Amino acid sequence: MKSNRGKVIFIIAAVLLAFYFLYPTYQDYQIGQEMKSLSTEDSLKYVDEHEEAVRTARNDRIKLGLDLQGGMRVVLEVNVLRLLEDLAKNKDDNFKSVMAEVTAEAKLSDAPVMDIFRAKFEARQLRLSRYYGNIRDSDEDILATLADEATKAVDRGMEIVRNRVDQYGVSEPSIQKQGGRRIVVELPGVSNEAEVNRLLQGTALLEFKLLIETDVALKVYEAIDRVLAGKPVEDTTETAAAAPDSVTGDETTAPDSTLLADADTALLPLPEDNLKAEEQAKKDHPLFYYARPNQQEGQAWNGELYTVENDRARVLRMLDNEEVRQYIPGDMSFAWSAKPEFVNDGKNYYALYALKRQAELTGGVIVNARVNIDPQNGSPLVSMEMNNEGARDWARITGANVKKRIAILMDNSVFSAPVVQNKITGGNSQITGMESVEEAKLLEIVLKAGALPAPVEIIQQTSVGPSLGQDSIRQGINASALAFLLTIAFMIVYYKTGGTLADIALFLNLLFTLAVLAGFKGTLTLPGIAGMILTMAVAVDANVLIFERIREESTTGKTLAAAIDTGYSRALTAIIDANLTTFITGVILWNFGSGPVKGFALTLMIGIAASMFSAIFITRVISDSLIARGKAISFG
Repeated sequence: MKSNRGKVIFIIAAVLLAFYFLYPTYQDYQIGQEMKSLSTEDSLKYVDEHEEAVRTARNDRIKLGLDLQGGMRVVLEVNVLRLLEDLAKNKDDNFKSVMAEVTAEAKLSDAPVMDIFRAKFEARQLRLSRYYGNIRDSDEDILATLADEATKAVDRGMEIVRNRVDQYGVSEPSIQKQGGRRIVVELPGVSNEAEVNRLLQGTALLEFKLLIETDVALKVYEAIDRVLAGKPVEDTTETAAAAPDSVTGDETTAPDSTLLADADTALLPLPEDNLKAEEQAKKDHPLFYYARPNQQEGQAWNGELYTVENDRARVLRMLDNEEVRQYIPGDMSFAWSAKPEFVNDGKNYYALYALKRQAELTGGVIVNARVNIDPQNGSPLVSMEMNNEGARDWARITGANVKKRIAILMDNSVFSAPVVQNKITGGNSQITGMESVEEAKLLEIVLKAGALPAPVEIIQQTSVGPSLGQDSIRQGINASALAFLLTIAFMIVYYKTGGTLADIALFLNLLFTLAVLAGFKGTLTLPGIAGMILTMAVAVDANVLIFERIREESTTGKTLAAAIDTGYSRALTAIIDANLTTFITGVILWNFGSGPVKGFALTLMIGIAASMFSAIFITRVISDSLIARGKAISFG
């Protein structure tokens, strides 16, 4: 017994270590159940108080694959052609014609874009130095440089997508490069398609732009309104006085938000007088009818116009009118809010911002961003940190624009437009005004991830519903439990005490397999469950070989201890050969397979290693310990 003491201690340590690795999975389950019983506000408080425990449990638990917990599979294609167009210094008609041909062929061919690009320019006998690099550069040098930029764009795009997905909080995402232009992203547990699309396709440059002064914005809007109404622009008094929800004076003010016009009012069955009034208002003030101020009574107008979601395209068409554009200053641009600002009568209203065309700062200077909770009012806020260069520029910009608003844009959508309260030095700032933690988290991702070097397009998107994932889990667990119970019953009935030892080894094999998955942050998939069921058979098969050998040795008159010793030693070679060949097969599947095949191979390899330890080592230690104590052991 003393000779086995060290082995027993080793087995106990291995079992305790397995439970240690599996505890975060149990803890994450308990946290999930606790969160379900709490309200949104209480759950936010719970996460804030137990942030470290929640994060640790989520990171160290057994990860479930896309097929088990549902989610999305998205195939992105990096638009290398757009990058090549952006890098060109000269875009004449010949260049545009060639790029159109390259684009058309690239859609129909799997050939590398750079090969198509090169062939088209050579066919036209156009020197690339006309459009890229210096006039003395050869075509070969320019092509090499462009090819390097294209490769970097795809690789950088993949890294930024991974960064955004990681910050989004998806457990065990799969992000792989496919071919020369595509990125395959699998997001287990994600169901919000619109948010994922915005997250993955946020390709425009992150920018910080000043808002146009309110008095300037009002004059421009009044001029646009008069042009659209066919009135002379010089006389703005009538427009300012009569425009819906606007009042002239030193400060631009508006009545209470309850008077906000509904763009669809004219479509309702109104009395004849009201109908005529609506039609007249639409005729007299075409812009202000569809885009109106909205604020509390007595407050200064903030410079924003609000439009019903379905009327945004109409307003943009008005602003793009040829006659209108000449009254819009050259340094003025427009952008919609990234989300509805409020809801009125069940309709989403978006804010239209008047912005400086030139950005004051871009997102390349941001090195970190983090969501926090304001201790004073409990609302979410985003803290951002800039590098040294950005900190110097930010101090200059904020110092020169105190009490003014700076909009944060991505894809020309305004995510936030905070007021500069004072000069900000050191590069650390806080952005407030988010309505939810989810909104703040998305802004954090936007700030931290920056912009993709080349646009990406979603060319394929597949969703696996959580209900399907739950069905897969239930069926997988049921199949595993049935296989486990049938195997246990057979071994006990056929091999008596030896079968009980094999069942203990079988349980420990399952425990060790799951623990290794958790410890190495592997992903459990439906094919992985199939691999686990197969390893049960492999583990039992090893014990069957051993027990049959012991039976044979017992018939020769050997003692039970001698029969066990001989049975284990003689069966060992066959067991190692069988398991080694299966393990090699698993390695091949892992290296050359993908997706479900890898999931199967992973659990198969882990299960085989665990079965060798449990079926050979553990059962031997237990049987030797029982014999040393004088216990009777039967092998059927």
